[in-house]
Amino acid sequence: MQDNPAPTARATLNAYIFLAIVMLFWAGNAIVGRAVRDDIPPFTLALVRWAGATAILMPFAWRRLRADAPVLRANWRIVLLLGLLGVAAFNALLYSGLRHTTATNSMLIQAGIPAMVVLFARLIFRERAALLQVLGVIASTVGVGWVVSRGDLTTLLHLQLGTGDLLILCAIVAWSLYTVLLRLRPGVDPLSFLAATFVIATLTMLPLAAQEWLNGASVTWRPSTIGAFAYVAVLPSLIAYSLYNRAVGTLGAGRAGQMIALMPLFGALLAALLLGEALHAFHFWGMAFIVAGILLSAIAGQGRPAKG
Repeated sequence: MQDNPAPTARATLNAYIFLAIVMLFWAGNAIVGRAVRDDIPPFTLALVRWAGATAILMPFAWRRLRADAPVLRANWRIVLLLGLLGVAAFNALLYSGLRHTTATNSMLIQAGIPAMVVLFARLIFRERAALLQVLGVIASTVGVGWVVSRGDLTTLLHLQLGTGDLLILCAIVAWSLYTVLLRLRPGVDPLSFLAATFVIATLTMLPLAAQEWLNGASVTWRPSTIGAFAYVAVLPSLIAYSLYNRAVGTLGAGRAGQMIALMPLFGALLAALLLGEALHAFHFWGMAFIVAGILLSAIAGQGRPAKG
């Protein structure tokens, strides 16, 4: 697939705004997944998330999906792969990992996504990262580490990786591949592509959730549980994936992946707002490094065609 023309300044700005909204919603998703870990089995949460998002989306996407069906069938391999990687596998692994690891470890591991996106883009498409982009990845990673370590990077040396951490590591590998491979998605209406990948995720989660039920797992029904189902089906799914896919098409995988660094910062801000946790100086120092990294990546991509 050929590179897209260089995006306009307005399109670039809109893409960064979209990604900031996406990271806010995804930070909320991680908090919700951790909060309901004892009330909702992970595959059940993922099933309801994608089945709910599909049900909401389908009335708007059905006509376009039918019109694009021949193209989707002709490109079924890449559509299936993207649906499995970025929608089904990533979320199933993330929710499973959050049952067994701390939020600190989870945020630190996810901070590796920008670097992994750059690496996969190099390995798969021979795409060279500009020096400023590499410096941006380093700066953002330092910023995330500063937030997660609460201003003392030496504490990161004492982190222990367990089953949950390995699951989240697998999740970020799946997400990084999804981000890089989005450039191969077929040229169909965005709603058609979104609906196809959501259906794939729903069908993938169904037998996994059924196995949970057969093993005796169940949902503890309460208002917070219903609220969690509603949140994950709409904001981090239907809205966030639509905005993310669009932004990757505008900015390319590298610069879009860089914005993942905002997620841990937003997670800390949401924890302060919703859970009453205090904000400290290290949050603002971390924010400065993260924003500096994003700006460096943005400058590196000015005038270059998008590769998403």
